Amino acid sequence: MITVVGGTGRLGRLVIARLVAQGLPVRAAGRSAPVTPVPGAEFVAADVRDPASLPPALAGSRVVVSAVHGMDPAAGESPATVDRNGNRNLVRAARETGADIVLVSIVGARDDHPIELFRMKAAAEAALVEEAAAYGLGWTIVRATAFADMWLDLFRSTAGRSGVPKVLGRGRNPVNFVAVDDVAVAVARACTDPSLHGQVVEVAGEDLTETALAGLVTRPGRRPAHIPTPVVWAVGNVLRPVRPGLARVARQALLMERVPMRADPVPGHQQHPWLPLTPVSTLVAP
Repeated sequence: MITVVGGTGRLGRLVIARLVAQGLPVRAAGRSAPVTPVPGAEFVAADVRDPASLPPALAGSRVVVSAVHGMDPAAGESPATVDRNGNRNLVRAARETGADIVLVSIVGARDDHPIELFRMKAAAEAALVEEAAAYGLGWTIVRATAFADMWLDLFRSTAGRSGVPKVLGRGRNPVNFVAVDDVAVAVARACTDPSLHGQVVEVAGEDLTETALAGLVTRPGRRPAHIPTPVVWAVGNVLRPVRPGLARVARQALLMERVPMRADPVPGHQQHPWLPLTPVSTLVAP
């Protein structure tokens, strides 16, 4: 059994579909059942923030995938509670089960990164490697850049009837965006390929500014609109006590304008020639 925790999300569903297509037994674990389940996969309720919910969800697993993240502003969560603490809980539960672990992280994760999500992913990686060394677990870390599909959907949602998406701040700093299905290929491969044990697989795509990415879903003849930086700063700081999730997104948007966010896909593809490299433009329906 392969259990994908976060299996009801965008990446998790793609990973599950690939594994099911290979004829493998797969379980999706998440806080609530998916509206549209992936055919051929079972579902079990679990929350990485609740350690007691994990052992039943992981029972009988030979591989456990962590595809969770704590950046949903409406979910009452945070990178600290999900990406760091939740992954620590999950690694311990997987260790008790004796399962190998595939952790989805982020390119550039390090413990002194200016962006909270990167620091929390680095903490999760460290916890995994420490537990694996102590208990002889098989592990693979898949690091990915920003999910292009998710960002495109976000820009579409802000465009509304006007067809003009809204970009937080200037949106001029190049960011590496990758197709989610490219990441799913790497995660699914890590579940079934023992040669990837003990490795960090990096999956990157194209460097684009947020403005350029938003332009792909902007009505012809128009340009993306920009929410002024002072307004974004106000949202990130003034709303922090009452809307912490939204405020966190705003603060991260400001940091993404100042922090290097480029990534080179070439080394990862040289090391793993089976990795796809999907052009971001092809993710936009004609």
